[in-house]
This record gives sequence, structure tokens and C-alpha cells, in this order.
Amino acid sequence: MKKNVAFYTLGCKLNFSETSTIARSFKDEGFNRVDFSEKADIYVINTCSVTENADKRFKTIVRQAQKANSEAFIAAIGCYAQLKPQELADVNGVDLVLGATEKFKITDYLNNLSKNDFGEVHSCEIEEADFYVGSYSIGDRTRAFLKVQDGCGYKCTYCTIPLARGISRSDTMDNVLKNAREISAQNIKEIVLTGVNIGDYGKGEFGNKKHEHTFLDLVTELDKVEGIERLRISSIEPNLLKNETIDLVSKSRAFVPHFHIPLQSGSNDILKKMKRRYMRELYVDRVSRIKEVMPHACIGVDVIVGFPGETDDHFLETYNFLNELDISYLHVFTYSERDNTEAAEMDGVVPRNVRNKRSKMLRGLSVKKRRAFYESQIGTNRTVLFESENKEGYIHGFTENYVKVKAPWDPELINTLHEVELTKIDDDGLVRFEFLKILV
Repeated sequence: MKKNVAFYTLGCKLNFSETSTIARSFKDEGFNRVDFSEKADIYVINTCSVTENADKRFKTIVRQAQKANSEAFIAAIGCYAQLKPQELADVNGVDLVLGATEKFKITDYLNNLSKNDFGEVHSCEIEEADFYVGSYSIGDRTRAFLKVQDGCGYKCTYCTIPLARGISRSDTMDNVLKNAREISAQNIKEIVLTGVNIGDYGKGEFGNKKHEHTFLDLVTELDKVEGIERLRISSIEPNLLKNETIDLVSKSRAFVPHFHIPLQSGSNDILKKMKRRYMRELYVDRVSRIKEVMPHACIGVDVIVGFPGETDDHFLETYNFLNELDISYLHVFTYSERDNTEAAEMDGVVPRNVRNKRSKMLRGLSVKKRRAFYESQIGTNRTVLFESENKEGYIHGFTENYVKVKAPWDPELINTLHEVELTKIDDDGLVRFEFLKILV
């Protein structure tokens, strides 16, 4: 009898790519993958530790697994498992906790699937996380997340990712291109490049300090891979987004005009306290350059509110900076203290209610920005890739520049590309369109 395994992923696109790779290793060992809501023999939870909420959600997800099968074997892997293995092992029902280097060898730890009286921990010192495991996600959606880089050498004062994932290291160029071809051979139309700090690509490509390729080299070579209709850069630091990369995207065959660039604060004082590697002036320069060569480009921004020492004036500086900037949407994070970070020891703690109020204000600004961006696209011709989900009788899709569209449900549209004219914004804020022609 084949054993059933189910997966739940918390956090980022990088985690999704790794879950998918780990799931394939289970398949190779003869396991059958089922949905997390179904009865399984093993439940694997890939954890995140970027925010407090991800930590809290872990216990809820464990309870979900126990509800589906009280006898199931439950394993926790990922960032939170590396940072606080014992905390996860102590959660009722958890049998196995694997850290940063062990998670890709999970099937080696499953000799016996009987429930443990306590969670068994296998977690390395993070200095040992110095080798690279390539990953990509397929089968879960109409696009694939392709991991090209892992870890981070930056020392941002609020961030635990270097503690959870280790030093910056990259996949080899040959392996990235091989994975991209494997993905395109499976009729997946879009690949999203992912990593912790993908602009740092090339560092640690050969497991040492040798540095043969850059991010520009990577995107140049990927653009030549046949069969990939779309390539999207997930998130790139402003100091690593070079003019040459922006120019390549503007002329590219496959790279789409969509950038997600973390800002974190519009105040230079706060950026210094965060130990970010740029000032706001550089950010303005990057946005201006993109809009100069691609006026229709979509630009998303990460921003953190309530960082220690952020006064009302600092926050208003950020709000006004973003309000005046030609960007398309925001991802707003409310600062939360993380153990073993510099920021957790800083003075000037911002009260929770103030953090929440600031967060709400920026989320409101994001709605306004997205609406203005969508309005600027009405009347233009765009290419839409349709998703696979039926949402209340509608199918959704995204244009190359990340405008979300909707149409009455039609399963024939799933994973197809169509040229359309964007016509109006619906009551729910999504965009309607007229079909022009089928592409693929």
C-alpha cells in the first residue's frame, strides 16, 4: 500500500519552490501526494519566520493535520524549524523537526512512521548551511517558481533570514538553465525567479568565494531559453538592480515589465538604523529609470512600519515619499521583534496600536496606488495568462505587467495566453477586457 503524504507551505515563493522539490523526492520514494485537508500518513509543514503571524499559524496547521488523521506523522521543516527547533518540537503532535540542511534529506529520516512521545530534532549550526540545493515548483499552479539563489550576506538589523538560511550562495548557471528547460517542457508558461537575495546571484556558485557569473549574466542566458513564454523577477534589492538589467528587461523577449523592489522605509534615518545598503535617493533613481524605459511597468514595494525609533515624522516621511513615487502597489509589514536581531534590543519601541494604525494607512495608500495604475492601463492591449482556479464563477489572470483581470469561468482558458484590450475596472477592483487573439 502506498503511503500518503501532504504538504503545507508558509511564507515566500522560495518556500513554495522548495516544498515542490521535496514533494518530488517523496514521489521518487513511492509516496502518493494528497491535499493537506485529506487523510495522510505524513504531514510536512514548511515553516516561515519572517513575521510573528507565521509562527502562530504553525500550531493551527498542526491541529488541522491532527484533525484529518490523529495518528499521522507530522514533520516541521524550514526557517522557523532552523531558528527555534525545540519550540516546534514541543508543539503537541509534532514528531520530527529538520533544520536548513536536513530538510532536503527528509525521506532519510522516515525509517519509522510511528508517533513519537516528543519531537525529534535534527538541526545544524547555520554555518554548516553552506551548500546549495536547486529547487523549482511545478504542478501547483500555472507558473513555476525557480530558485536560483539561497541565503543572505546582508546584516539588516530586523531580519532573521541569514540565521535561518545561512550565507549567500547560488545555483550554477548550467543547473538553472537545465531546470528552466525542464519546466518549459511541461507546458508551464511563466517562470518566476526566486531566492533570498537574487540580485546577489553568482556568489557561491561553486561552493566557494569564486564568482564567475552575475545576475545580469543569468537573466541574459535565461532570456534565450526556448519554450518559456514569460520570465518574472520576484524581488530584487534596489542597490543590486542595475541599469543594464532594467535595459535588458525593457528589450527582452520573455522578461516581463514587473519589478518588486524592497524599500522598507522612506526615511534615510530609519534606513540607516535598519542597515539597508542604499538611501531613498537611490530608490527614486531606480523607479525613474524603470519608468523612463518602460512607462507601463508595474513596480511593487515592500515597506516595514513601526520599526524602533520610527517617530510620527519618520512615518509621514515614508508615507509622503511613497505617495509621490510612481509605483503600483505596496506589501506592508508591521514590524515585529525577532529574537537574536539587533533591532529587538533597540530603544524607541513603537506601541502596537501605533504600528497597526500606520500599517492601515499604508494599506489604504496601496489600494489607491493599484487603482491608479490599473486606470492608467485601460484602453491598452496586453497579454493575459489565465490561472486554474474557479473563483465564484470567474477565472482570473494576470497581464505581463501584473494587472489582475477576470472573465466568466471557462476551463478552456486555463494556462493559455491571450492578447486582450483592457476595457474597464469592475466593482471588485479587477479589470475587464475584450479578447483580441489567442497566442498559445
